[in-house]
Amino acid sequence: MDEAGKSVWCREHGVFPLDLAQWRQSATQALAEPAEARASPQQTARDRRRIKELERELHRKDRALAETAALLVLSKKVGAIFKLGEDE
Repeated sequence: MDEAGKSVWCREHGVFPLDLAQWRQSATQALAEPAEARASPQQTARDRRRIKELERELHRKDRALAETAALLVLSKKVGAIFKLGEDE
């Protein structure tokens, strides 16, 4: 692709020509690495399983935090109601 065509494509897709050159360089370097330096399919599968496991754990902790926050708010409201009832 000539420079004018590349510039038109970059404008249409919101990409800077410098970024395009950097992406091309990094892709070329990654493909030039020996195959043993790249992640194996087994490693990739292990990584995906680990990511799913971590996401499940994060989701569980988020739910626990939300439940704890709700209980705290409710306990404060109950305390305020009963405290108000004692004053009357």
